[in-house]
Amino acid sequence: MTTLVVLHEGEATPFDLTQDDTTLGRHPSCGIQLHSNMVSRKHAHVVREGGDFYVEDLGSGNGTFVNGQRIQERTKLGHDDRIKLGPVLLRFESPNTPKAKTSTTEAVTEAFTLQVTGDDDSDGSSTIIGTRETVTGAFGMLDVQPEAKLKAVLEISRTLAGTVDLDKILPKILDTLFDVFPHADRGCILLKDGEKGGMIPAVQKHRRESEDSTVKLSKTILSKVLDDKAGILSADAANDSRFEASESISSLTIRSMMCVPMLDLDGNPIGVINIDTQNPLNQFKEDDLDLLLAVAGQAALSYASAQLLVSHMQKVEQDNEMEIARNVQRALLPTMLPEVGGYEFYASYDSAKAVGGDYYDAFLLPNEKICLSFGDVAGKGVPGALIMSRMSSVVQSTMQHVHDVGEAITAINSHMCANAVEGRFVTYVLVILDLKTHELSLVNAGHMSPLIRRPDGKVDEFDEETIGLPVGVMEDYPFEVVTRTIAPGETVVIVTDGVDEAMNPAGELYTKDRVVNFVATGTPKADELGKALLADVRKHANGRPQNDDITIMTFGRNVS
Repeated sequence: MTTLVVLHEGEATPFDLTQDDTTLGRHPSCGIQLHSNMVSRKHAHVVREGGDFYVEDLGSGNGTFVNGQRIQERTKLGHDDRIKLGPVLLRFESPNTPKAKTSTTEAVTEAFTLQVTGDDDSDGSSTIIGTRETVTGAFGMLDVQPEAKLKAVLEISRTLAGTVDLDKILPKILDTLFDVFPHADRGCILLKDGEKGGMIPAVQKHRRESEDSTVKLSKTILSKVLDDKAGILSADAANDSRFEASESISSLTIRSMMCVPMLDLDGNPIGVINIDTQNPLNQFKEDDLDLLLAVAGQAALSYASAQLLVSHMQKVEQDNEMEIARNVQRALLPTMLPEVGGYEFYASYDSAKAVGGDYYDAFLLPNEKICLSFGDVAGKGVPGALIMSRMSSVVQSTMQHVHDVGEAITAINSHMCANAVEGRFVTYVLVILDLKTHELSLVNAGHMSPLIRRPDGKVDEFDEETIGLPVGVMEDYPFEVVTRTIAPGETVVIVTDGVDEAMNPAGELYTKDRVVNFVATGTPKADELGKALLADVRKHANGRPQNDDITIMTFGRNVS
């Protein structure tokens, strides 16, 4: 009978191929249902034509692999072929169908499945014949076989020198181990899952093409290696009563195996290396275990160093990209503020991160009017910057055609509501200042009220009832327009919440009351007032990194 054996999560489940077309996938209607989110609903199918069987991918997201190679078209199957769908490995068993010949090197590396089996808790001293603690260092006891260890460490150092590709460094480690231990039949490296904490298979190597690529390890041995940070030597396991009911070793007729930890710079296990031999005449000895510990120490350090280097390179690349993004965002802000007789304008922008979500703009409109645009996106960093850039372009395009503040805010809100990202909105103030009548028309969409400093130092705010919803929350929202004449000597101050929520090392906020008091007692000159307010916020923070973007805009009418 021809069958597919599903090897997943430590279990081997056979399925007889009685149909001419058997679909494999996550959907319940599939002939063989595979329970994994990395498997497509209908991932692949196995087709019988005459006496032959073929596997074909059905446009899956993660692809279909046969004997470690991704297939692009219908592929004929042979006995003992391995099919891999996502993390699920299947073995095709058809004794009457010879396995297809493929070109291989002396040793084969391919994808594999890990099965950790629970062993009996009875005494296993007749199997575990050697244990080496690594408390003396990652390289074990260097006074044992110093020449052999030095040679092996130098060899693996030479092999791994300059390798920063984490996908290549582990196979190179196994290549070197097969040179150091010429009688090894199989080897594998398991790495610790940083999220779940379990062990996941990373790479396997074996000398014979027909080897079963399913790696089975004793749970007892694996736990001892990780918990005790010890190397384990197990010999003649297939004849040991301890493993009579254990498929992990006896079914593979392992005559000798070694399993050692890979320790990071802090001495914590990041993985294990396991090698075995099925040749009863070439069993591993305790000297071999000492040697493997030394090689594993250098391998672990090389891998950890490569990880650090890769992380550093990724960080440098991200920093370069963020610097480009920062320059792009700065380019969206005005390089110059309007210069008109009788008025002064000032604005500053300091993001908490490389890019931020605050925004301001100021530009001339026809008929001697000025548009002042000021906003704060919900969120910082890259998400806020993306919304900010969209807001900037929407305002610019809208104000080219609409010069009424009420009509403009309606159009801007409609644009931002279209394809809006959930939870991302903009608190916003839109101002149109008529330079002939000195009348200010303003719409406040969920932002802190602008402050208007009178010549006598009294500070006015707009009625809270005139503050509407933020932009991007509700389409066709009826925003209220308020108007006010700017008298000579009056200054308008608009800030984002990064100002009043600026925090000092003691955790004390700058507060809105302090903003109001500073404006009331400050200079009436708009540019000087804005600069002084920013300096006072910095003084309050006293070196504590800002936790939000800080943006200030001031403008005022000169006395004469």
